[in-house]
Amino acid sequence: MNFTNSRALQRKSHQLIPGGSHTYAKGDDQFPVESPGFFERGSGCQVWDVDGNQFIEYGMGCRAVTLGHAYPAVIQAVAAVLDQGTNFSRPTALELACAEELLGLISGAEMVKFAKDGSSTTTAAVKLARASTGRDRVAICSDHPFLSVHDWFIGTTALDAGIPRVVQELTVGFRYNDLDSVRELFQRYPGEIACVILEPAKYEDPSDYFLHRVQELCEQHGAVFVLDEMITGFRWHNGGAQAYYDIVPDLSCFGKAMANGFSLSALVGKRPLMELGGLLHDQPRVFLLSTTHGAESTGLAAGLATMRVYQNEPVVDTLFQRGERLLAGIQQSIAHHQLQPFVGIHGKPCCLVYSTRDENRQPSQAFRCLLLQEITRRGVFGPSLIISYSHTEQDIDHTIQAFHEALGVYAQALREGVEKYLVGPPSQSVYTRTTSLDSLPGSLSLLHDNVQTTEPGPLGATARHGTS
Repeated sequence: MNFTNSRALQRKSHQLIPGGSHTYAKGDDQFPVESPGFFERGSGCQVWDVDGNQFIEYGMGCRAVTLGHAYPAVIQAVAAVLDQGTNFSRPTALELACAEELLGLISGAEMVKFAKDGSSTTTAAVKLARASTGRDRVAICSDHPFLSVHDWFIGTTALDAGIPRVVQELTVGFRYNDLDSVRELFQRYPGEIACVILEPAKYEDPSDYFLHRVQELCEQHGAVFVLDEMITGFRWHNGGAQAYYDIVPDLSCFGKAMANGFSLSALVGKRPLMELGGLLHDQPRVFLLSTTHGAESTGLAAGLATMRVYQNEPVVDTLFQRGERLLAGIQQSIAHHQLQPFVGIHGKPCCLVYSTRDENRQPSQAFRCLLLQEITRRGVFGPSLIISYSHTEQDIDHTIQAFHEALGVYAQALREGVEKYLVGPPSQSVYTRTTSLDSLPGSLSLLHDNVQTTEPGPLGATARHGTS
C-alpha cells in the first residue's frame, strides 16, 4: 500500500499538534510504520485513508461508533437540526427529549447531566461523591486502564508529570474480582473513601457477584458506588452493563456509543445525589457540570437517534452474534498455526481485543505491532476487534482470512525473529513515560533534522521539540 499523503501530513502534524493527534490512542507511536496515518472518510465499517487505501475497520473511533460510520438515521437526525441553530443561551426541548430517552433506558437512573466527553462525567461523579460524603479519597480499579484525563486518575499512571503529589495520594487502587483488595482499602482508610469507581467489566465478567459485593461494602462504609459505562454502555445491553449484570449503581457515566461517534456523554444517577448539583434543595450546591457545549444540538440529536435505533433494531444481539463468529474464526486460525501460547483473544464478543507474546511467552509490543502490520496489509485496520452493527458476514470472512494469513507470518517470526518481519520500531504503550526519537516510526524520520535543544527554561528544564 502507498502511504505517501499520510506521511506528509504526519510530518506536518507533529509541528503543529503535540504528539501529532488529539487523542493519545490515535498517536503514531501506537501503530506500525506501514499503516494509514490519516483517514479521510468512512461508511459503515469501511474507511478510506488520504491515499485512497480502503480498510475494514475494527477500531470504530475508539469504540464510539457502534452503528457504523455515517449511519444514515443518525446523519439525517443531525442534518435536521443544523439549520435551526446549534447552541443557545437557554435550554432547548431537545435536551429534555434526550434526557427522557436516556433515563427511560437506564434502570434506577433518575436524573442526568450531559457533557461532551467521558472524563468530564467521571470527574463530576467523583466531585459529587466527595461533596455528598465530605471525604476526599477515591478508590479505583487498578485493572481498568483509563477512567479520566483529570488529575485524580492520571496521577496514578506513569504519565503523572504536572500533578501534585498530594492529589496523587488521594487515589488508591484495588483489583477487579478481588473483593479482599476492596475490603482492605476500607480498613486502611476508615471513613476516608468518598467513592469506589470502576468499569462493570473489562475482559472478564464479575465473578461471585463481585459488583454487588463491592456495592454492599460501599453501603456499609458510606461510600458512593460509581460505574464507568463508557465502553460497556450500549454494547452489553441497551440499559448498559448494569442491566446485563442486574445492578443499580448510585451514579454511572455513559458516552462513546451513545451518540455513534458524535460528541455526547452523560452522568446519570439517583435523585438525592444528582440534585445536589441543582436548585431545588437547601444544601451546599455542587458545581457539578456546566459546559458551553454540553447541550449543543447535534450531539443530542445524534444521541436521540442512536438510542432509538437501539430500541427499534437488534443492535446488541447483532454485535454479539457477529463478534462470536469473528472470535471463533480467529481462534480456529490460532489453533491451526499452533499459536495458542502466543496469541489470545479476550473480552465479550461485542468488544474483543487481542494479546501477543514473544518466543519466551512474554507480552510483546513488537509482535502486536507485527500482527497489526500484517492484517493492515490485507485490508483490515484492527488495533482491536470492535465489531459494529454495520459489519457484514462478508466483512467477517475477509477479516478471518486476513488474520489467518497474518498469523502465518507471526509463526515464522517466532522461529526466525520478529525483527526480520516488522518494518520499523514496535508500537508503544499509551502510558510510556518518555519517548526516544529513535523509537518514533521511520516515517517521521524527517522530524529528527528539526529537533533542537532549547536553552533551559525558568525552572531549569530543557525542552526538546518533537519528542512527545
